[in-house]
Amino acid sequence: MTSFSDYRKPKRFDASKLQQYSPRGLLLYFLPMALVPATVFALGKGNLWAILVNASGFALYMLAAWCLRTGLKAESARIQSPIARVPKWPLKKLAAIITAVTTGMIAWLGARHTLPVALLFAGGAFLGMYLSYGFDLRPRKKLADAQGYSGDEILRMLTESSQTIRGIEQANKKIRNVELNQRIENICAIADRILAEIESDPRDIRRARKFLNVYLDGARQVTEGYARTHQQTQSEQLEQNFRNVLETIESVFQEQHQKLLEEDAFDLDVKIEVLTTQLKREGIL
Repeated sequence: MTSFSDYRKPKRFDASKLQQYSPRGLLLYFLPMALVPATVFALGKGNLWAILVNASGFALYMLAAWCLRTGLKAESARIQSPIARVPKWPLKKLAAIITAVTTGMIAWLGARHTLPVALLFAGGAFLGMYLSYGFDLRPRKKLADAQGYSGDEILRMLTESSQTIRGIEQANKKIRNVELNQRIENICAIADRILAEIESDPRDIRRARKFLNVYLDGARQVTEGYARTHQQTQSEQLEQNFRNVLETIESVFQEQHQKLLEEDAFDLDVKIEVLTTQLKREGIL
């Protein structure tokens, strides 16, 4: 049963939450707000040209803000999981280009500056975007074919496994126990490192296939099952069973990762069966 002291203990800093709720890029949504009264004023004067320039500038800034925020979220996901998919387009760079073009357009056509001065405004805006947010991470290199699997098949399996890990993390947020939260976070961190090792050397994919299909899915089912059950009933026995399973999973994950580093064969079939049997015996799987 989760004790009252568990809730009073400080929780470990979670960088992924900071990235998920980061306000970075939101300022760009407020930048074009000055164009709203300018558009209304131009409308009152019946200045069609000013209306078009200001309204277009507002729309383009909003588009740039959306591109930037989407690019930042994709970058955050890539940092958390090396195999996370990246957007097809370089959204952060696209946001910088749109911002620069829009700033130059408003300076030239709206504020009536000379073209050279407008270009200076555009260049300053582009430089500011780069210094503030940088450009997009480089696309992942295409995985080589290995062990009878194409690079696309390997990437698909790794992507699905990464989504399974993210599912474990989501279920972990529903569990109110600092000790168990920490252990699940460790399991996810080890799993991410294993996927990164497989990506760096796709030849490991066949040896790691059972890990991807059995271990990860079992860990997800266990965590999601406990997250649902412990909210309905507080049972010390259930908590201890879950703790025992997590200890087994963490130990096996760590051994899997070590064997990958040592380039040894994945000869852990017996442990897979033991783990599966334990999950069923504990009534969690």
